[in-house]
Amino acid sequence: MRPIYTILTLILILLLVALGGCEQAPSSSGEKITRIVVAMDATFVPMSFMNSENQLDGFEVDLLKELAEDANLEYELVNVEWGGLFGGLITRKFDLVISSVGIIEERKKKMAFSIPYLQSGVAVLARDDIKGINSLEDLEKNSAIVGAQINTTSYYFLQKYPGIKVKTFEKFGHAVIDLANKGVDAVVGDSVQANYFFKKNKDLMGKARFLGSRMTSEFYGIVIRKENAQLKSKIDASLNRLLKNGTISRLHQKWELGEFATVPVPSS
Repeated sequence: MRPIYTILTLILILLLVALGGCEQAPSSSGEKITRIVVAMDATFVPMSFMNSENQLDGFEVDLLKELAEDANLEYELVNVEWGGLFGGLITRKFDLVISSVGIIEERKKKMAFSIPYLQSGVAVLARDDIKGINSLEDLEKNSAIVGAQINTTSYYFLQKYPGIKVKTFEKFGHAVIDLANKGVDAVVGDSVQANYFFKKNKDLMGKARFLGSRMTSEFYGIVIRKENAQLKSKIDASLNRLLKNGTISRLHQKWELGEFATVPVPSS
């Protein structure tokens, strides 16, 4: 039988080896890399979507790659339906949400936001065969049926027009299909997404038109738990660097976001 101190020594050595194997590798700057889980709703072309190879793609996917490299973060990216994003963040299933989330006061009561990385807004696509419609007020006067993705800023925006009959959809693309099939009179959505679907959906050509340009202006930010101030500080610093060095402007051009979205000015 081995002496008791020998057994204890072996146990201690094994524990030290195990703990050493779990330590995260240091970054080039000597700082330990942090691993986080990031969630997005990949149904928002061209911001985040599943490409033809069934891989996550888009402006925000590329932005996250650049951000992680700059901030020395390792991450796991998960695709989650819109309705589960904020609840999953609050219950610690995810550490960040990046999914074209508008920075609005109602959300800031429960969650924290990074500095803005893009400015967009709400746009309206209306059927071309309905005459005399040039604004949301005109749609309201006609008790029009207007489609929107549920629980988005576009959906909340429509609440300002009680005369409009709102038809909700789980995905904005479904609302556009319904518009092409004359199931709704108009759709309201993020201007970048509405512009993309308008250009790519041949069924809409000659059948729909924009009512003006952008109806509102809002900033997109990365969503973080309020208590995670250290991560927020890290994300903010990296986003500001990416704004300053032109990385975000380059991605804006790559994904052809055009006049419907603008890149914010970095802080000095």
